[in-house]
Amino acid sequence: MTRYAFDWVDAFTDRAFGGNGCVVVHDADDLSVADRLALVRETSLSECAFVVASDVADFGARYYLADKEILMAGHPTVATVVSLVDRGLVTLETGQAEFTLEVGAGVLPITVTRQDGALKVVMTQPAPQFGRSFDPAEIAPMVSLAPGDILGTPQVVSTGSPFCIAVLENKDALRRARLDTDLFHAMNPPGTPRGEVIEPFLVTLGGETEAGDTFSRLLLPPPMPAEDPFTGSATGCMAGYLWHHGLIDAPRFRAEQGHWMGRPGLAEVEVLGPRPAPTGVRVGGQGYVLMRGELELPAA
Repeated sequence: MTRYAFDWVDAFTDRAFGGNGCVVVHDADDLSVADRLALVRETSLSECAFVVASDVADFGARYYLADKEILMAGHPTVATVVSLVDRGLVTLETGQAEFTLEVGAGVLPITVTRQDGALKVVMTQPAPQFGRSFDPAEIAPMVSLAPGDILGTPQVVSTGSPFCIAVLENKDALRRARLDTDLFHAMNPPGTPRGEVIEPFLVTLGGETEAGDTFSRLLLPPPMPAEDPFTGSATGCMAGYLWHHGLIDAPRFRAEQGHWMGRPGLAEVEVLGPRPAPTGVRVGGQGYVLMRGELELPAA
């Protein structure tokens, strides 16, 4: 048998059963892709993270959905860093540490701070890439809404993983949203590269609580869970979109997600650079180690 240390971390929250859960498996270089995908399905989580060696960064990590690798993901990044700190692989002797993490999309600068016992992880996502724009009538049916429920022009934005950002008129529309999987697959036929997937990230201005400035949902097709509790990579894309299109007055704000699922999550966000051409997005959040253990698999 081969054993791998793992932690189950709830990301973008400071409490158990909040935010978005992610299993982080350590020393996973020799763990096959088939076993990585099987673990995601076994946990019923949206993603799992696997810590690997890196030749270009202090640490490496690879992220997987139930059926494929994803090159960039926010909550697995927070979960991975929290796990590294919890296991003493990153130390905060002065209350802060800075290092680099290589993910599939490239190298992310990471800052970790501990203040009054709270651990905060900040990743700097790459400059937002603004892609294809859509008529609201093209996106609205995919999420069972009317074109009038969408404000402005939905657009694909990527900071490593692409999402189609769609700002909704109000929270009533956000509550009514349901993913039409047939339309989703019609717009994303089998074999569509991840970089070309049209995946709506639904956004409303104004938080679900007084702490937030935005509130969002990400609806997912099978074999993934029906909804993601918190999506850190999409939050970075959303931030770039809102700043670029003048929908927020300041580049720093707080993003909320997951409250209607009973898994409230919060991120502190800062868009870097001018509106016409943002240069990056900082997305920060906390994490809670819910479980620690060993994964035991038959030797290859």
